[in-house]
Amino acid sequence: MVDKKNIMGIILAGGKSSRMGSDKGLLKIENKTFVEYVIEAMKPLVDDIVIVSNNSKYDQFGYHRVEDDIPDSGHLASLYSGLKHSNTEHNLVLSCDIPMIKTEILKKLVEADYENYDVTQIESNNKTMPLIAIYKKQCMHICLVLLQKEERRLRVAVNQMNTKTVLIDSKFDQFVQNVNTKEDLKTINHAIEH
Repeated sequence: MVDKKNIMGIILAGGKSSRMGSDKGLLKIENKTFVEYVIEAMKPLVDDIVIVSNNSKYDQFGYHRVEDDIPDSGHLASLYSGLKHSNTEHNLVLSCDIPMIKTEILKKLVEADYENYDVTQIESNNKTMPLIAIYKKQCMHICLVLLQKEERRLRVAVNQMNTKTVLIDSKFDQFVQNVNTKEDLKTINHAIEH
């Protein structure tokens, strides 16, 4: 079993959510916010959790919140800020818009040979998911170099890192879905109700 002292949880909740029209992490399904679902899934596997967001409403969850060092620069900047404030070598990084995520799925990352890679990410439905991944703290250096060149795409950074991809069983595909639009939210609400 993994030593929880060696892994910190980082939740990226910094996005403007232009497609949703509001802060995604604070949206609710069945009276629980997205970010609470993410915290629940992550909690058994990590020693501590930090939330990267400039929105003080996230303080209600009782975890340390750090602001984006480079505002409005997307996931890459949020990842950089989270890693910079981490005090562990390995960090379980999740976006706040995956409310269906399960501990069982995250365990696949933790049980993988993550110590020998900069990034260990999940693949579902032929898509790699750099926002359901374990990052080494040192990845922040590549993030910063790219941000200084005005690169904002997380995938560009991940492609420059020593990356392992863990394929998850297709039965889990629905649980790693991002909620980006009001339509996605309806679909997930419908799935939870049935």
